Amino acid sequence: MLEVMFGASVGDDVFGEDPSINELESFTAEMFGMESSVFCPSGTMTNQVAIKCHTQPGDEVICDVSSHIYQYEGGGIAFNSGASVKLLYGDKGRITAQQVVENINVDDVHKAHTSLVSLENTSNRGGGSCYEIEEIRKIKNVCDENNLILHLDGARLFNALVEKQQSPKEYGQLFHSISICLSKSLGCPVGSLLLGKKAFIKKARRVRKAFGGGMRQAGYLAAAGIYALKNNVERLKQDHDHAKQIAEALRKKDFVNEILPVETNIIIFAVKQPWTAKSFVEKLKESGILGHPISTTQVRLVTHLDITPVMVEKTIEVITKL
Repeated sequence: MLEVMFGASVGDDVFGEDPSINELESFTAEMFGMESSVFCPSGTMTNQVAIKCHTQPGDEVICDVSSHIYQYEGGGIAFNSGASVKLLYGDKGRITAQQVVENINVDDVHKAHTSLVSLENTSNRGGGSCYEIEEIRKIKNVCDENNLILHLDGARLFNALVEKQQSPKEYGQLFHSISICLSKSLGCPVGSLLLGKKAFIKKARRVRKAFGGGMRQAGYLAAAGIYALKNNVERLKQDHDHAKQIAEALRKKDFVNEILPVETNIIIFAVKQPWTAKSFVEKLKESGILGHPISTTQVRLVTHLDITPVMVEKTIEVITKL
């Protein structure tokens, strides 16, 4: 990846003159069967640009309570778009078509105007849980029947595609816009893309500029993205296998209270006394293993392409001895 970055052809992306950026955007749009795409520095930006383009101030966005767009984007829905949020309590981050139906506001001046539904696949706080494609189709039908926009926060979409043996083009047919990250398990240093129709992406470029996301010689980053999409997708299966191995070791420990089902590359588990999430993560760090306390009792571990089988064996050995 680093070698192709060094050899990238670059130009001014704000003027549409960076050949590597243009190649990445065209390649990704074609992959999903969508008309166009735009490169941004982060998944937070692609999500926030999409919400800004899809809504008007005073609108309401339907999403799961654990959604990244609500929990981890700095209040951006309110700050950037002046929109409110209808929070649903789904199953490990996944909402249903019936929930969407029940939470569309009536046409009443006292109510916010429901305009956008946002799904997250895989769900970060859901432990890397994946949507079933049939449920997404049901949600799309509800959106079509009620004139709603459907957006996908696909930060880890490729993990879901590999695990569920689904195709990008299936998703391109279901969503009005899709955000994908290149800097998660695909291994790029920086970058996300927002995909949609040409008119939508034209508007998104204007919003990206206003958000400070216009870049100049960004092709060095795009070259990494092209390499990742061509070489690092199928290998995600190894990350999923590694996560399941670690989860199995955790299940054998009496200090582990609960483990969310491990479908992809995220392991979320709760510890009990004498451990707290913070103290457990600190103990792992003594052995060079990095985790993240996401509550007072819950720990998150994530596998990715820099985690080797030897590292997994070591992690299991350390857990076993605790």
